[in-house]
Amino acid sequence: MQVELRDKVALVTGGGSGIGAETAKAFARAGAQVAVLGRTPPELNEVVGEIKREGGKAIPVLADVSIPSEMEGAIETVIGAYQRLDVVFANAGINGVWAPIDDLTPEEWDATLDINLKGTFLTVKYALPYLKQRGGAIIITSSVNGTRMFSNTGATAYACSKAAQVAFAKMTALELAPDRVRVNVICPGAIESNIDENTKKRNVEDVKVPVEFPEGEIPLTNGKPGFGSQVADLVLFLSSDAASHITGTEVWIDGGQSLLQG
Repeated sequence: MQVELRDKVALVTGGGSGIGAETAKAFARAGAQVAVLGRTPPELNEVVGEIKREGGKAIPVLADVSIPSEMEGAIETVIGAYQRLDVVFANAGINGVWAPIDDLTPEEWDATLDINLKGTFLTVKYALPYLKQRGGAIIITSSVNGTRMFSNTGATAYACSKAAQVAFAKMTALELAPDRVRVNVICPGAIESNIDENTKKRNVEDVKVPVEFPEGEIPLTNGKPGFGSQVADLVLFLSSDAASHITGTEVWIDGGQSLLQG
């Protein structure tokens, strides 16, 4: 199916790498003008440069999704450049620290929730006045963790933030339906990206329940992780008119991983 987003403007948070980068490029190939938001200028410039070399339109937007003033300014930057906003992919997130509850510090808990949950709220909050003008689509990146899989002991802060994102999507989907703003949430499993490099695990084995899974934890691919481009295809669909009657829905994209490991 050919997704057409010509004349649309799409914002991608966490757009400098992984799923965000792949989706930003996919949006551009579908004809959208893209704002690529993140905290690392070299990564943002690389993604924007690749889009432009392919003939697409994109701008880098430097901001931390957990800081209200930065996100408010980021949305103003997008509107200043493109004069409209149609699609928001609230994708920025961290794994944070995975540790037993009695070992996890309040500061570590806050850091994960600030980026993953508060960041989603701020992204949507400041984008809404512009999405409401013509209607639009919001897609939120949650996870199999906290939604259908609970076997990653120690990932409590992360899983709670991801479960809360699903609740946020359902609440806002109903609230924003009269404004023709659709809100959906994707729940990826293991995807080739660099998010695991930013995961700090501490004393997890002390509390992990021993479980033996069949060989290959991802049934559909004989254990191999999925690709960011596959997730990008799902986001494109949910952003498009082909998904015009879909809102308040979570979609798992994990090759059956969470069914096996839940």
